[in-house]
Amino acid sequence: MNINNKKVVIIGSGFSSLSAASYLAQKGFDVSLYEKNDTVGGRARQLSKGGFTFDIGPSWYWMPDIFDRFFADFGKQTSDYYQLDKLNPAYKIFFEDDVITIGDCMDKISEEFERIEEGSSKYLKKFIAKAQSNYDIAINEIVYRPGISPLELVTSDTITRVDQFFKTISQEVRKKFKNPKLISTLEFPVLFLGAKPSKTPAFYSFMNFADFGLGTWHPKGGMYQIIIAMKSLAEELGVTIYTNSPVEKIVVDGGKAKGIVVNSETIAADMVLSGADYHHSESLLDKPHRQYSEKYWARKTFAPSSLLFFIGFDKKLKNIEHHNLFFDTDFGQHASEIYDDPKWPSRPLFYANFPSVTDASMAPRNHETGFFLIPIAPGLEDTPALRNQYFDIIMKRFQERTEQIVENNIIFKNSFCVNDFKEQYNSYKGNAYGMANTLSQTAFMRPGLKSKKISNLFFTGQLTVPGPGVPPSLISGKLVAELMMKNN
Repeated sequence: MNINNKKVVIIGSGFSSLSAASYLAQKGFDVSLYEKNDTVGGRARQLSKGGFTFDIGPSWYWMPDIFDRFFADFGKQTSDYYQLDKLNPAYKIFFEDDVITIGDCMDKISEEFERIEEGSSKYLKKFIAKAQSNYDIAINEIVYRPGISPLELVTSDTITRVDQFFKTISQEVRKKFKNPKLISTLEFPVLFLGAKPSKTPAFYSFMNFADFGLGTWHPKGGMYQIIIAMKSLAEELGVTIYTNSPVEKIVVDGGKAKGIVVNSETIAADMVLSGADYHHSESLLDKPHRQYSEKYWARKTFAPSSLLFFIGFDKKLKNIEHHNLFFDTDFGQHASEIYDDPKWPSRPLFYANFPSVTDASMAPRNHETGFFLIPIAPGLEDTPALRNQYFDIIMKRFQERTEQIVENNIIFKNSFCVNDFKEQYNSYKGNAYGMANTLSQTAFMRPGLKSKKISNLFFTGQLTVPGPGVPPSLISGKLVAELMMKNN
């Protein structure tokens, strides 16, 4: 069969699905994409209400080179689709007795480290230089590989750094840094990988270079502008996108994926790709066709879920930046209550995002768009009473740390938590960020891009290779598209 006649159906429309759809369409495949919700984007969606605009999903734009590389593969630039601004400062971290401000360059960050601990900037520069080297190796030699063989991790560079796969970020940071605030600041970036710093290989310090070296950016109009851009690109390439189209079953005949059932209608295809939650995707198969058992999923370390609040304020707020981390409680205790002994946190850390600080289009004039996030263990009980209880907890601390009263300036408040992740994204245990990148869940040890049981069935997204986060999802889409092309 000519490749130009081959039909691919894709389940879901998140970053990885849109990425794969574009690469496949570019090569001449007939690609159709089916999304259960009424807008594309998967977990990257947008809420617009009363002139306020919120990114419901990802809100940090890191690793701009990966986005540039994606669009360049199609002869495009990010600037063809959206305006990108570098944030200065990148973010603030609120501690109980101090605030650390992370600037937009290493000189500013070094000055801040010296303010906290004299002499620490010397170690910081060495640490980030090593992190940059790891970043170059990760991007150029590892993450663009499909996770099929352990040999993908073996290069002349990784061999000399093999110890960094068996030491942890926590150990690496604590060798030279003793101040607990600086330790928390340096351990923060790996939280994007979904695991505790004490369980994340030291090699992943490349996330520190992504933070301090490459900086934090903002697409004007919000992160959803990337989804709009990718949808536009996919459609330019000929991809057909259907919303309000929940997939009910993956059709298998003679050991081959033959299509999907959508709204009770069977859609025939030569290949099926799912960018939906991997566990859910397998539930669309009859049991004999599934690769992984319920016991397998139960054993895995999943990234946290989240309790989110989207708030419209009727005034501009003080003493805040675009991104704000509230580390004014015990980092270790909260992490333990996510991973070791899952429960609602006793004293939660939280994150607050105010995009209208740097982007006036995100809120009405003299108002503020506020997005608050508490990381929690996946699978927890989720009730309105618990949501309200935790809103009161973080709002009290937010007002204390930023020295202002804002609770009487709230126009509206929407929340999103475990039950919503399950219902809207078919997310396993309501996780928000997929499967954690621990040593035993790295590269070829993650669920595979290609089904081991059913031919012509593939998977993409943050539960498979290379891992959680927006840039890895773009890469995952490219990797699976390349595998599917080889399959023909």
